[in-house]
Amino acid sequence: MKCNEILIVEDDKDIRDILKTSLELEGYNITTAENGKVGLELLPIMNKPCMILLDLMMPVMDGWAFAEAIGKDMKLAAIPIVVVTAFSKERTSGLKKIKSIIKKPIDLDLLLNQVRIYCGRAAAHESR
Repeated sequence: MKCNEILIVEDDKDIRDILKTSLELEGYNITTAENGKVGLELLPIMNKPCMILLDLMMPVMDGWAFAEAIGKDMKLAAIPIVVVTAFSKERTSGLKKIKSIIKKPIDLDLLLNQVRIYCGRAAAHESR
């Protein structure tokens, strides 16, 4: 079953907007949050996402705290998290819930490949 819902949790507005626009052009439905606290507030009221794109360094609630909170909620724990970060692999190695890490600056082809793994092809591609 294909899912087109993605949650982007990223504090940098420019990066958030670029990711949102790029993925919407591919046919995905995007919800964005500027920090982990907002992301946690959005999850119960949005359609369940097929994945979460997560920055680590954010104000209010960082990516580490967000991932930990997700892991404690049985309804949310199964949602794959892909980290988008400038951090080295060593700084992200303690994140048990993470499926993949995409380094900044973001390689869009790599990002789209990860999205397709967890969400399947978007409707825009299927109709072509």
